[in-house]
Amino acid sequence: MKIINDFEYYKPLEIKEALNLLSQYKAKARILAGGTDLIVSLKEERINPEALIDVKGIIPLNLMELEDDKLFIGANKTFTDLLESDLIRDKFPLLWECSSKVASIGIRNRATLTGNICSAVPSLDSAPALLIYNAEVLVAASNTERTISIHDWFTGPKKSALNTDELVLGISLKIPDKHSASYQKLGRYKGEDLAQAGIGIYVDREKDYRFASCAVGPVPARMKKLEAFLHKKEINDKLLAEAAEIIPSEISPITDIRAQAEYRTHMMKVMFRRGMQIALEVLPGGKE
Repeated sequence: MKIINDFEYYKPLEIKEALNLLSQYKAKARILAGGTDLIVSLKEERINPEALIDVKGIIPLNLMELEDDKLFIGANKTFTDLLESDLIRDKFPLLWECSSKVASIGIRNRATLTGNICSAVPSLDSAPALLIYNAEVLVAASNTERTISIHDWFTGPKKSALNTDELVLGISLKIPDKHSASYQKLGRYKGEDLAQAGIGIYVDREKDYRFASCAVGPVPARMKKLEAFLHKKEINDKLLAEAAEIIPSEISPITDIRAQAEYRTHMMKVMFRRGMQIALEVLPGGKE
């Protein structure tokens, strides 16, 4: 399928140039980085922008830098870049695992972490990790910069807090305490399927338990009731069974062509217990 709509194509080499274009076109422009969602939308004529702004040539957006206790991931960094980073694997194992379950190798080679959150689809795989790690999103307009907490980023299905004249520069993550993690994803088949349900799990030696969901509500979200129930407790099978019964109050899945709401809810309970068992086994050094 070809792209049949006309638009202006720009490839700025500086952030300022891209911001000036966004200031000019606003909602009539689209940013091209990985393009895995954008190109499909153009071909299917779901969008008809007046301008396409290709940011792949902006060098600062290609950086991944550790400064003091914070990691900055530039907006052009792909999921493959994250998977090839020893720092991500060692310090942010949940983000590494979520990245490994995004679509296929071909998609991961092009799709960016920033593009994933800008799509703001409820099923995005990166959201549980970013929510659990309390990520911050750095955005800029022509005359201003601001930081948006990931907890305020998702405002609705396919909607975010990003304004039409703003560009995401990157995502910042504070280095967490040593921990183990697990991302459990329900799909119809292995490969490129979107999550029917997903849960990210974080466990550390201080009995700090964190959980976040995707694909079971209008936006990805932390599971605060579950966290409060398990806080500082010694985990056993009975406690996990009791905790699993809290999950239906934390989520609001829908029934669609891909899965029924009841099935999603049931599998969230199953994946919670499975993921906790994996994370607890890894924590003492039993697995690598």
